[in-house]
Amino acid sequence: MNNLSDKAQILVEALPYIRAFFGKTIVIKYGGAAMTEKELKTQFAQDIVLMKYVGMSPVIVHGGGPQISGMMKRLGKEPKFVKGVRVTDAETMEIVEMVLGGTINKEIVTLINRHGGKGVGLTGKDGALIQAKPMKRGGEEMGQVGDVKAIDPQILRTLETGRFIPVISPVGADEEGRSYNINADLAAGKVASALSAEKLLILTDVPGILDDKGKLLPTLSRKEVQKLIKKGTISKGMLPKVEAALSAVEGGVRKAHIIDGRVPHALLLEIFTDRGVGTEIIA
Repeated sequence: MNNLSDKAQILVEALPYIRAFFGKTIVIKYGGAAMTEKELKTQFAQDIVLMKYVGMSPVIVHGGGPQISGMMKRLGKEPKFVKGVRVTDAETMEIVEMVLGGTINKEIVTLINRHGGKGVGLTGKDGALIQAKPMKRGGEEMGQVGDVKAIDPQILRTLETGRFIPVISPVGADEEGRSYNINADLAAGKVASALSAEKLLILTDVPGILDDKGKLLPTLSRKEVQKLIKKGTISKGMLPKVEAALSAVEGGVRKAHIIDGRVPHALLLEIFTDRGVGTEIIA
């Protein structure tokens, strides 16, 4: 009987969060272990479907760097990076579109549908969702690596009214129709701003933002984050995620969260509990 009471108490504790986020858009950047480990993938899909059924509007933007590199090597092409950014020539771009918009995107959609959701796969090209421009990175030639010029969220609004769950692969196109590979963190932050999302959740393979001693920092303001970047406490792979979070908050998103996607049901713990499983960045 105690177990049943405990379960009822958990549901009651979640009620204020369900009420607060009912009808709100939550953008999730999906990547890392949560996208490669079988059990975590299943739990992610369950979390997304539950969010939808309790009245939220989840929008997923996914990455796929390791899978792209794996496919490139299988096809006899060696991945090349400049300052952490994949150099993307025309041949690599074909592989990127095949892996991101095909294999990975459809796997996520299928998982969501298996658990009772209505997932719809998109690339940034669909409905001119992500309008891209070439990324400028010093004097290096990056090929078809893109930056976000603009986001047109109309297709996402349309899907939302039909109770669908958009799953976006971060490939955009310019005015000439040329394809660009866009960093998924960057794309997620820009999509969150365009939708005036309540939250941006970025899944990682670390506990969150850590201080110099390796201690988790549960809540940070924009100014505090900028100080940590200047000090070099935030660097390397965490930097694009934090920059995407800052961009989203500056663009009107109420909170951005960098959370540990290795934790089972990380999304539900972050949204429906006081403590959460990562770092929240607030204005």
